[in-house]
Amino acid sequence: MEMIRSNFKNNLHKVYQAIEEADFLAIDGEFSGISDGPSVTALTNGFDTPEERYHKLKKHSMDFLLFQFGLCTFKYDSTDSKYIMKSFNFYVFPKPFSRTSPDVKFVCQSSSIDFLANQGFDFNKVFRNGIPYLNQEEERQLREQYDEKRSQSNGAGTLSYISPNASKCPVIIPEDQKKFIEKVVEKIEDLIQSEENKNLDLEPCTGFQRKLIYQTLSWKYPKGIHVETLETEKKERYIVISKVDEEERKRREQQKHAKEQEELNDAVGFSRVIHAIANSGKLVIGHNMLLDVMHTIHQFYCPLPEDLNEFKEVTTCVFPRLLDTKLMASTQPFKDIINNTSLAELEKRLKEAPFSPPKVGSFLSPPKIHVSARSKLIEPFFNKLFLMRVMDIPYLNLEGPDLQPKRDHVLHVTFPKEWKTSDLYQLFSAFGNIQVSWINDTSAFVSLSQPEQVQIAVNTSKYAESYRIQTYAEYVEKKHMDKQNKRKWTENSWKEVERKRLKTQCTSYIPQSRYYCVNSFTATSTVGKRNMSPIQEETGSEDIESVEISDCELDQTDSSAESLTEGKKKAKKCKKVKKELTSAGSISSSSAKLFEVPDSW
Repeated sequence: MEMIRSNFKNNLHKVYQAIEEADFLAIDGEFSGISDGPSVTALTNGFDTPEERYHKLKKHSMDFLLFQFGLCTFKYDSTDSKYIMKSFNFYVFPKPFSRTSPDVKFVCQSSSIDFLANQGFDFNKVFRNGIPYLNQEEERQLREQYDEKRSQSNGAGTLSYISPNASKCPVIIPEDQKKFIEKVVEKIEDLIQSEENKNLDLEPCTGFQRKLIYQTLSWKYPKGIHVETLETEKKERYIVISKVDEEERKRREQQKHAKEQEELNDAVGFSRVIHAIANSGKLVIGHNMLLDVMHTIHQFYCPLPEDLNEFKEVTTCVFPRLLDTKLMASTQPFKDIINNTSLAELEKRLKEAPFSPPKVGSFLSPPKIHVSARSKLIEPFFNKLFLMRVMDIPYLNLEGPDLQPKRDHVLHVTFPKEWKTSDLYQLFSAFGNIQVSWINDTSAFVSLSQPEQVQIAVNTSKYAESYRIQTYAEYVEKKHMDKQNKRKWTENSWKEVERKRLKTQCTSYIPQSRYYCVNSFTATSTVGKRNMSPIQEETGSEDIESVEISDCELDQTDSSAESLTEGKKKAKKCKKVKKELTSAGSISSSSAKLFEVPDSW
């Protein structure tokens, strides 16, 4: 079923029902581009760590737009031994809900647009009829705006230009607006005295003037009238005032509230589908799906966190169970009988022996042999996302430490910008077969066939002027030290800036408290220990740095340190629920012995 803005609301219940009934779901996304800087091959170095790959994709891919989202739900009919499949194709576009809504900027990549155009992709459906959406923070802000408007219309506003107790005291009107408000009050007095007229349409005015009108009328006429803002065909906003009794006023307020809720739901739009998938806890299947998952979270849930472990927590909250078929096809025993793991070729191969694909009927009709979505056969692949073009780390593990393979045969080489791959092959010609993975124009990883040759290669560069060779361990250590020094410098610099700012603010008053307080730059970091096995539990320690602040700083602590973000809270809550489900037997911890995802590649 094709879903666009015009039919989304009326068919959303069908999507909800399909998700609720399904045994498992399959998703796929189409993007406006893949990489905004380097080419895909340059972006995906063969010796990336999972953390490096995550940061590369976050930096170079998230400015593109996921503008088509495919969802298929699969329900097994045990009576007829067949799957019932329902497919939904959503065109998605971040149309601004109002003038204050986020005006999303995104980029396009010509090769991606050309590919989609050749596949018959309808761009008009995206840009003209794409379903809008909001992430959770945008939704929260919009709801707060509605609550604020409602409180103002009810006389409970706390704006700077009204008195603290608006329900009992007159509104403070700026001098330049007094005549305008007086004329409005005169018109309303005439309306109240009139026996013929029931409604009064005021002229379009500014948002500030409308607020003054609402506040004035809520104080001066607490009963007997109903005030509402409408729009002309030219999108000009004006106020309509009606004479009503108390019962009619309450009825209209309820209607207005219901309309606001409907508008809010329309603005949240496609994100409601992602919420339904998350709440269902169903198995979600994709092919080479890391980018699909990252874009889905980034657009419809929350901005991607800087830390990889935080990304894992958020991901397992939105998608409690993921399965990547690219990883399955690249793993034994499938690896020996599947030569090409691209999606189109994989589909062809699975229709041939020794495979026997299930018959799938769209909405009505499909397998004699049935594998449950909770089968122990596929448990080894749960929540492991395939990492494209990484030589020795096949997947990103969302539920524990990532693999840390030995790279004692790998060298890091720096050289002049003019060098080419052939120059590297010539440099290492005495060491037999090598593999080259470019990092940038002046550096690359070179893997040797024999680890014992590594030190010999390093020694050959001691007196070289144009190039330098170091072991992979030395490269990682230096990179780690540079990162630590940069972080330390940044933290100390900002602490000093904050101290100066607070000192400047505090010179004009005497501190009234002498209690110790932790300032807003208290830093919390978690350091995880990585192991070779993907099933070992990750251990960590928290290093909390506290800085004592002066007396004049006590009342100036940064509010950003008072609580965690909503995304982190929800991720932790979901993690707790997931543990409870695991202990209850919903997700078995035991794995089938027919095959296992290997620790090394």
